[in-house]
Amino acid sequence: MSNLPNITRVRHEVRMRRTTVSRVEMIAPKMKRITLMSDELRGFTSLGFDDHVKLIFPGADGQLNLSPPGAEGASERVMRDFTPRRFDATAGELVIDFVIHDDGPATSWASDAKVGSVLGVGGPRGSSIISTDGIGLHLLIGDETALPAIARRLEELPASTSAMVVAEVEPGFVLPLSSRANLQVVWVPRTDPNAVTGEFLLGALDNLPIMKQGCFAWAATETQAVRAIRRYLVEGRGFDKRWVKAAGYWQRGAVGSHVVVDD
Repeated sequence: MSNLPNITRVRHEVRMRRTTVSRVEMIAPKMKRITLMSDELRGFTSLGFDDHVKLIFPGADGQLNLSPPGAEGASERVMRDFTPRRFDATAGELVIDFVIHDDGPATSWASDAKVGSVLGVGGPRGSSIISTDGIGLHLLIGDETALPAIARRLEELPASTSAMVVAEVEPGFVLPLSSRANLQVVWVPRTDPNAVTGEFLLGALDNLPIMKQGCFAWAATETQAVRAIRRYLVEGRGFDKRWVKAAGYWQRGAVGSHVVVDD
């Protein structure tokens, strides 16, 4: 096994693209898959499973503002970060999976989306490509918001490696996950929505026999929860912090938060 994971960072030209919904599917309870298409998707590039794009939602008047940053009205538009679940360059189709929450602009748009609905897509600004070389176990940790990235990673992994998914979800939530890798999935039901953030995931991890040697851990969930998970893996389980990648995909009490957690 390598002493360090092989991670390559690539920058991309940032473009704003106007897309149109071509398909809408419910793929799991409270998870909707929306396929976008557009000639403007030519040149779209997403090389990392946890890339994120800015989705730009139409305003109250139904108009889509794709003007560059600093232009009139640009600061007023509503944008959120999402994972490109799949991109088919030949078909010119981009797939985005939406978790349907109780409220919020992304949920409102996705709930009402139908064939012909419009959506702006910006980015991604860059990709972080995590090579599978030297990694014996891919430990993928998160909640529903992380599942698009987790599912994409699983589809990329070769049969020569192993993967363990530890996912905190609402009771009854099931999303089929598949991989050529030797796969173990641990669903962690969120039985108390008022519990301390990260409590269920930390409890599940504490009961799992995870060997740190050759294990790359990737985690994404609420920001404070993922900080606690990263700290637990490094201080409690002896992981080298360079073998842990963590991100806050949302933050309790904040709007539109997406942060890299490296402390």
